Amino acid sequence: MIFTNQISSAKKYFNILQCVSFVTYKEWAAYRTHAVVSVFVGPVYYLAQVFIWTSLYAGNNSGIAGMTLESMLAYFGVSAVIGYLTMDFADWNFQMLVQTGKFTTFLLRPVHHRFFALSQKVGHRFLGFWFEFLPVYLIFLFVFKVKIFPANLIWAVLSLIFAYLTVFYINYCIGLSAFWLTKTGGLRSLFSFLVFAFSGALVPLTLFPAAMQKVLFILPFQFITYVPVRVFLGSYNLAGVTLSIPETVALQGCVVAVCALLSELLYKTGIRRFTGVGT
Repeated sequence: MIFTNQISSAKKYFNILQCVSFVTYKEWAAYRTHAVVSVFVGPVYYLAQVFIWTSLYAGNNSGIAGMTLESMLAYFGVSAVIGYLTMDFADWNFQMLVQTGKFTTFLLRPVHHRFFALSQKVGHRFLGFWFEFLPVYLIFLFVFKVKIFPANLIWAVLSLIFAYLTVFYINYCIGLSAFWLTKTGGLRSLFSFLVFAFSGALVPLTLFPAAMQKVLFILPFQFITYVPVRVFLGSYNLAGVTLSIPETVALQGCVVAVCALLSELLYKTGIRRFTGVGT
């Protein structure tokens, strides 16, 4: 009986996920020209990296931080395409719901808002896959001749899913601060800067000083970009710590679990403070 109820509950949530993601996909498909414009961002950013690192590697045969020019450019190529799949704005969405008071309607619905928001993200990123990720991947592959093939497809996909969830849960936690701040623009801007600087999107984290690498190893930022890129490329090391790919992905899974629990704790604490501002 219990097993039957669990199956029924799983089907219910799967149907909700399917319906919400499909509606979100259709809604954002009306603005697909925005996605087409963003297709140029990744290649332009990558070209800038090509010019910068080609100059830095000129006459350098020993490599930088153990990375050759080819592996460095592959790192930025993978980083660029991964960014199209993990992009999220749950923080902004939640802040607007609290600020306008529209979050009240979600208190009456038979599904947790976090699951609803995650379902929206699934639909939005499916659209991003077709109109952003795939075109940019093909540009990198056939125009720039960047060999961005995963060392192990299964581990790379699993790592990407965990990175996807990590970005969502962290952004959702940032959005939950609206229960206390109402407007979270400053906090979101600060966090965006920290992510850009310390996630591995700006430079591989192994280029930071050894002491800084130890700090970055215990912070969640590396799991947004650096870790999925390293799993994609087939090796992981940071702060003198070398992990196998299965160990790295398992660590990602633990981080996702912690972020999910933190989001639930903040949600339950913040919901007591919600006063329906704007209603």
